[in-house]
Amino acid sequence: MPIATRSGRSAELFSHEMEITEEEVNRRKAFLEFHKEDADALRGLNEVAQQYADPVIEDLYRHFLSFDETRAFFADPKVLDRVKRMQKEYFLRLTEGEYGGDYVADRLRIGTVHEHINLAPKWYLGAYNFYLRAVGTRLLEVMSKDPHRAFSTFLSLMKLVFMDIGLAVDTYIYARELTMRKQQEAIRELSTPVLQIRDRLLLLPIIGVIDSQRAQMITEGLLRAIRANRAKVVVMDITGVATIDSKVANHLLQTVSAARLMGAFVIVTGLSSEVAQSLVQLGIDLNRLNTVGDLQGGIEEGERLLGYRLVHEGEAGGTRPA
Repeated sequence: MPIATRSGRSAELFSHEMEITEEEVNRRKAFLEFHKEDADALRGLNEVAQQYADPVIEDLYRHFLSFDETRAFFADPKVLDRVKRMQKEYFLRLTEGEYGGDYVADRLRIGTVHEHINLAPKWYLGAYNFYLRAVGTRLLEVMSKDPHRAFSTFLSLMKLVFMDIGLAVDTYIYARELTMRKQQEAIRELSTPVLQIRDRLLLLPIIGVIDSQRAQMITEGLLRAIRANRAKVVVMDITGVATIDSKVANHLLQTVSAARLMGAFVIVTGLSSEVAQSLVQLGIDLNRLNTVGDLQGGIEEGERLLGYRLVHEGEAGGTRPA
């Protein structure tokens, strides 16, 4: 089940694609051997964390500002002050002792924000290294008389930080994959434009390899265009399609049927001999297709169906050129 926040709504980033569920979080904790005693140890550190939070944050941003690549993100003093406050909240939450749905949702949100501003993972993950070193040093100072407890507490903190790192990496990967999918969808849409030739007549030129996903996009795009343009005839030109398998062929037949249900007549042009033979061998019912040899013939047939007639200029004017 998705992890819910205190508001009762699932965090956006706990999507099915990310598969960050309560069970998944528990599995990660188990793998890191993060147990109740670790949470208790960190909760016992909260009062100390309140004392050294500000110095740690100041040291961290002094470190950020010493590098050109990270200093560029904090050129505005107001932005710097705001992120310092957010960073302090993040830091203190490490020792609250509650590491359930709200905690994980907050970590994913923070990771997404950093990915959105294009903060490279090497700098983002480098900050965790700085945290661990800074906190480790202060633990030894505070617990100088009990170094065993200091080391044990530090190990508990390291387990939690590594869970945070895993969540951060997940958000970067998820966001990048989401961007790539959107770009691929945009490319597919550009590769199958639906063009209006004249009133009520559309042209759908299909070029390249057609897989099931692209075939689905072709159908959806065509049906939208039919509705938007109140089209009555569609010329579907597949001259640029080298091969069609049974799934794609059936999908195209479904597209023709769906267009017919919306009141549009579909003419298929550019059927190569190879594709025609493949369709016959696959046992596809070609009687459901209205085919014309080439694109020009398909457009002429579409115009005829719509009542258009090609007239020579001389014939229209009553005279013919000599």
